[in-house]
Order: sequence, then C-alpha cells, then structure tokens
Amino acid sequence: MAEIMVSIICNTYNHQNYIRDALEGFINQKTNFEYEVLIHDDASTDGTQKIIKEYKEKYPEMIKPIYQTDNQYSKLVPITYKYQFPRIKGKYFAFCEGDDYWTDPYKLQRQVELLEKHSDIDIVAHDSISVDARTGRVISRNQVINKLSIIPVQKVIIGGGNFVATASLLQRTQAIKNMKRFMRQLSLDYSWQINGSLHGGMIYIPKVMSAYRENVVGSLTHNSKNDIKANIVHRKKVISMLEQLDDDTNNQYHKVIKRVIYKVQIKKTIKQIELILKKLGGDL
Repeated sequence: MAEIMVSIICNTYNHQNYIRDALEGFINQKTNFEYEVLIHDDASTDGTQKIIKEYKEKYPEMIKPIYQTDNQYSKLVPITYKYQFPRIKGKYFAFCEGDDYWTDPYKLQRQVELLEKHSDIDIVAHDSISVDARTGRVISRNQVINKLSIIPVQKVIIGGGNFVATASLLQRTQAIKNMKRFMRQLSLDYSWQINGSLHGGMIYIPKVMSAYRENVVGSLTHNSKNDIKANIVHRKKVISMLEQLDDDTNNQYHKVIKRVIYKVQIKKTIKQIELILKKLGGDL
C-alpha cells in the first residue's frame, strides 16, 4: 500500500444534515498521492453514524472512523489531541468539521505542492465562503489577501480565531510533534493557526476551496453566542493561552500579543456587563 501523504481530521456530532457534503468533498479530491480520512463521531444521536458507515463500506481503505458511545466533549476530553492526532499517518494533516465542506477537488494537491516547495513553512490556508446552514445562501467570502503570499505569524496572532477558516488549513504533522505549552493549554483553531505559523509564517492561497456553515444549531459557535457565561469563560482561557504563548516564544511577539489580550479583555468585560444586566432584567 502506498504511503499516506495527508491525514484529514473530521470531528462530527449530530451532523446528519451536513456530513455527506463533507465526505463527498474528501472522496472527490484529485491527487497524485494517497490520503486518509480520520473521522471521530462523538456519540451522535441522529443518523450521522449511519451515513459514516455507508461511506466506510464504499471506501474502506480511506475512511477510518471512531464511533463513541459516550459523548467525550461533555466530559471535557480534548478529542483532537486524544483520538485524532495519535493516529495520523500523513506527512501533512488537514481539518474539516462535519458541518463544513470542501468545494475544490484540487485543494489538497495545491496545498501539498506548496508546502513541498517551501520546506521552511509548516502551514497553508486559502479563501473560504460562509454559508447559511438553514438556506444554503452564501453569506460572505473570507479573503485575507488577494495574491499568493506568505503571512507573518504576527498577523496571524492579530487575526484571531476567525483569521482563516479551519477547513482551509493544511499543516505539517511535524509541527504538532513538538507542540509548545500554549497549544496544550487550549486546543482551538486559533492556537493551531498560531502554532503552524511560528515556523516561517503561513502560505495563503487567494482561491475559495472550502465552505463554513453558519447558524448550525447545536454547534460550539452557536452555543457560545447564546451562552454569555460560556463566552466569558472562553475569553478567560484565550487570554491565558496568549499569555503562555508570550512565555513560550520568549516575548518575541510581546507587543502584538499584549494588544490582542487587551482586545479580548474588553470583549470579556462587555459580556460581563451583559450578564449583570440580564440578571437585573435589563438590556444594553
């Protein structure tokens, strides 16, 4: 069997209305190398596992699922770290949550070619679109820059978690084998982007090759928007992660990190005020 070049990480939970799009985006990739799809289903209660099993039967060498019987996220288990990273076989790995999908069959080929050419860089991303999960309507296009570029890590840090779409990322597996403490402290797409960019920056392709679904009921993003307390706790964790990043990098990016921490603190304070007003029965 040929060596695996890319391992695709796909985490799912109650994605029966979306998972086919994600799986079709995987199997339709046109590459001159082998790749695998590492799916982790976190004890879905809908038909997600049934759909995954259907694709597993059709593509047994490519689709490699884990089916949980107990929800791991509710137990605060770091799913990607515990279940996904240890079984990566590829030189590179890509992300795509079960409710997102890839739109270009040459996505992996283009990204791998760039990282093979630029051995001094660990991560590559690209344009994406945001799609309304309820209507399928394109809401916006996420474009960082309109030409093929290398983006410095400082700009990635300033950009925050929404700088690029998670489904647009491809990284060297080696980059996670020597993870710094900030990555282990908080597993986010934001910290993945920063970690991948610390070595040479981030290559950026100005071409739409993935779609992010907004307004997915039950998603982490949807829940955090509607749970003020969870939003406050999340921002505290992000601040702590950034402080650890500053220490891990020997204050090399101190000014940039402090500026981002200040912005996160302001947003946290606003959420705290919202929570107080909510308890008092008022509004902003």
